[in-house]
Amino acid sequence: MAGTGSVARGAGGLMPEGRAYFAYGSNMLSERLLRRCPSARALGPAFLEDHALDFAKPGRDGSGKATITAKAGGRVFGVLFSLHPGDCELLDGFEGRGKGYDRIEDCTVRMLSCEKPVSAFTYQAPPAFRVSGLLPFDWYHALVLAGAREHGLPEGYVAGLEGAAVSRDPEPGRAARLEALDILSGLTTEARLQAGPGLP
Repeated sequence: MAGTGSVARGAGGLMPEGRAYFAYGSNMLSERLLRRCPSARALGPAFLEDHALDFAKPGRDGSGKATITAKAGGRVFGVLFSLHPGDCELLDGFEGRGKGYDRIEDCTVRMLSCEKPVSAFTYQAPPAFRVSGLLPFDWYHALVLAGAREHGLPEGYVAGLEGAAVSRDPEPGRAARLEALDILSGLTTEARLQAGPGLP
């Protein structure tokens, strides 16, 4: 990974003051990210080379959250967004920067449409905050899947996400779960069924 994390003209017509953010988990879903960062603007699908996705980052609720890990020859697909600098600080708070996720400033991703390299920032759980065997809650997994489908990530990659094992949230009234269901309820019926056919 290399670069400064700043956004330059030519990478999707970004504003000079914007920051490029590479989302690969639940923040791929536009409505999810917009509720956290009002300035978010999707630039298109992208991928990070020599990495793999897993759900080994423990969330505050004890479930697995998405993170990336180095893997030669691997590819993590996601979505590149433009964020106002002030929203980057807001996102740090939502992601728990320094409390489970590190912000990676020098992440070079490639746009799926043309493989143009773009310097972006993203988040990654360091080794001390990774636990093998964790499963994502079904509602979190549904957000990830809905975002992947919304932005047209490769079908093979989406199929891999679909096949990930999940667990039921033992607390139906959890605020994060209710927010996720509210977001998912705004999707079209077809998209909602694709994202989480077992959800209410």
